[in-house]
Amino acid sequence: MIRKRRHTQMYRRRAGRRSAKRSLRGYPEGHKAGYEQGLRSGLDSFKSLFEGTSIIIPSYNQVEYLKKCIESIGEHTDLPYEIIVVDNASDDGTAEFLRKTDSAVRYRVLESNRGFAGAVNIGMMMAKGTTMLLLNNDTIVTERWLSNMLKCLDSDPKIGMVGPVTNYISGDQRIEVPYLHVNDMPRFAQHYNISDPGKWQFTDRLTGFCLLFRRELWERTGFLDEGFEIGNFEDDDYNIRVRLQGQSLVIARDTFIHHYGSVSMKGLGENLAKINNHNMQFYMEKWGNPHDLVHQVKEMLPLHRERTGLAAQQPVGETAFFPQQVVARGVSERLYWIERGVRRPVTGEPAVPITRLSQVDLRRWPIGDGISAEEVEAR
Repeated sequence: MIRKRRHTQMYRRRAGRRSAKRSLRGYPEGHKAGYEQGLRSGLDSFKSLFEGTSIIIPSYNQVEYLKKCIESIGEHTDLPYEIIVVDNASDDGTAEFLRKTDSAVRYRVLESNRGFAGAVNIGMMMAKGTTMLLLNNDTIVTERWLSNMLKCLDSDPKIGMVGPVTNYISGDQRIEVPYLHVNDMPRFAQHYNISDPGKWQFTDRLTGFCLLFRRELWERTGFLDEGFEIGNFEDDDYNIRVRLQGQSLVIARDTFIHHYGSVSMKGLGENLAKINNHNMQFYMEKWGNPHDLVHQVKEMLPLHRERTGLAAQQPVGETAFFPQQVVARGVSERLYWIERGVRRPVTGEPAVPITRLSQVDLRRWPIGDGISAEEVEAR
């Protein structure tokens, strides 16, 4: 009986080892099949959107602030939303935190620091919401924060972007607050965040610590300019680009969120001044006197609408300022002739320069009738 039991145990061990070997051999095939299935599912759903807000958070180190920010969103946001975190190659455990977080957060960990603009651009490409919101990782949101700002944005199609007030920021969005410690902040915000259209204020500038806008605005305006290194002035740049389209900027003074205050930028130490000076110079060289330019464009818009047949209520996108009668190409080899607000597919290979554009830029023009390479060259 003992010998029989030993034989039985040996047989079970051998059978177990054979089963484990078969499982190991089958793992690569199973992993590959699962990956391909997930890839197909992602491609099939890539263009699907949801009626809600994509909250895009760029991060660089400061993982403890990021945790507080995400927790506050979950606690104080009762409207449909998704959280997208794009991390700029942090070395403080941010990547590990994101990998362990729940499915409510979608994320991308970059191999190098692409700055605020680069991280936000990737986040906007990932976004699925019909509205989009840029949010600093060193903020804490509060009761009714999103619903109040959405009411403001939805009140008028001419409003392009909305931002709240806060305790720490440059410009008109800063207010004096009665609390000395962040633990006392929620009580203040609870009484402060009462929706009131009388407190909505038109402005010439919104800072990028918290910016809400419609997806359609992004599709007309495009990505943040990554010529601004690391951070600073890319939000000022986007303000001008939105205003040039005839869209307004509004401070929702009925909405407060807490801002610790540029903790990632302060972490740059002595390099901060150098980066800020570079970005200021880049901004000035790009725009000169942007406020005068906005005024000139307002006078030109009626003529542009008349020339292109654009309806009075239809917003003007950045393509209104792009060169006309050029050949452009997106990610594919398909060429388009751009003229009078329409992109016409080109048949053949015209002997003219070709401009590369992002798909977001290219799709702003509706497709017109085809045109031959010979006619392109003649035009």
